[in-house]
Amino acid sequence: MGSLRILVGCKRVIDYAVKIRVKPDKRGVITEGVKHSLNPFDEIAVEEAVRLKEKKLAAEIVAV
Repeated sequence: MGSLRILVGCKRVIDYAVKIRVKPDKRGVITEGVKHSLNPFDEIAVEEAVRLKEKKLAAEIVAV
């Protein structure tokens, strides 16, 4: 078994299928009541980390 520890950064983002609404002051988007999901690129990184662990090339995966 490998002794490699993998750290994967993950971020919650507004779901890609949601139509975003801009705040009235034009300084951001309205996030209240909006569906969020894992960033798709972060999801790919987590999947790759799991593959490495299944191949016994990594000992531990930490997602933050």
